[in-house]
Amino acid sequence: MAAKKKSVLAQRANELEDAVVRMFTGEAPAPKAKKKRKAKRKAAKAAPAKAAVKKAKKAAKKPAKKAKKAAKKGARKAKRKAR
Repeated sequence: MAAKKKSVLAQRANELEDAVVRMFTGEAPAPKAKKKRKAKRKAAKAAPAKAAVKKAKKAAKKPAKKAKKAAKKGARKAKRKAR
């Protein structure tokens, strides 16, 4: 059975205790632990393709959005002229 992992709080407490002991004994500070790298997921590899599809969809919507905006603008102008 694997050893139970220490909580972050317990780890920090141990580090601080060690640091205090080192201060009074005159030892050099302990080397910093290396940060762990997270494994990349498979989805991350597929992301560029997904992004391209999303971009294409967005680009297809652009002209329709512009036309809608122009129609709204025309309606507002007509309303103003009617007053």
